[in-house]
Amino acid sequence: MILFPAIDIRGGRCVRLTAGRFDCETVFADDPAEMAVRWEKAGAEYLHVVDLDGALAGQSKNLEVIGRILASVKIPVQLGGGIRTIQNIADCLELGVSRVILGSIAVRDPQLVKYACRLFPGSIVAGIDARYGEVAVEGWGVGGGVNAVALAKTMAEAGIERVIFTDIARDGMLGGVNIEATAELAKLSGLKVIASGGVASLDDIIALKKREKDGIEGCIIGKAIYTGAVDLTAALAIAKEAQDAYEENNSMS
Repeated sequence: MILFPAIDIRGGRCVRLTAGRFDCETVFADDPAEMAVRWEKAGAEYLHVVDLDGALAGQSKNLEVIGRILASVKIPVQLGGGIRTIQNIADCLELGVSRVILGSIAVRDPQLVKYACRLFPGSIVAGIDARYGEVAVEGWGVGGGVNAVALAKTMAEAGIERVIFTDIARDGMLGGVNIEATAELAKLSGLKVIASGGVASLDDIIALKKREKDGIEGCIIGKAIYTGAVDLTAALAIAKEAQDAYEENNSMS
């Protein structure tokens, strides 16, 4: 299972939101590139970057900062946040991003997603952000009028191979991942799913790891590693099938 440390960018800085609310922002670093290097040194194999300003504006707004991140690390980066045109997708991939995440446009224009999958095979991921089952768009501020599972099935038909599923109500809350909803989405859609939102402890990583067979291939981890609630190196060890040793040691303590 792959763990993706999250780097959310707003105003050029590395921040975290609580439950997707832009009025509940915590700044963790002035330079997101320095944070990217920190997570790479801790052992991360992939980074998850979100342009929060772009999500609100409907187009990328922090490409200069993202370029600095790409120049600072050797590991691949997936990027989301306001990417809604073929040209914007092309610009991000040309910059060096490995995968582009399409969120709002996946709801608004599935045909564009289908076209993007043909143009950029293997480089397009759908972001399904839901609050109590309903997909949210426009920086999580507007209801998309579609169920998360229904959207996942539409994305599968469009040629998408994997989705990122975020339970907005849990994001940044450190209350635990919605594992059942994530596993259900994977099983009903047949897609590979990356879980997002609510990681609170190493127990969440262990629980997700046990559901790999259901189609959960990874997990995005944000606030927990910024606050110190979760040690990224320890989480990575569990994700790489070391959870048995962790559980044994934990039971002896």
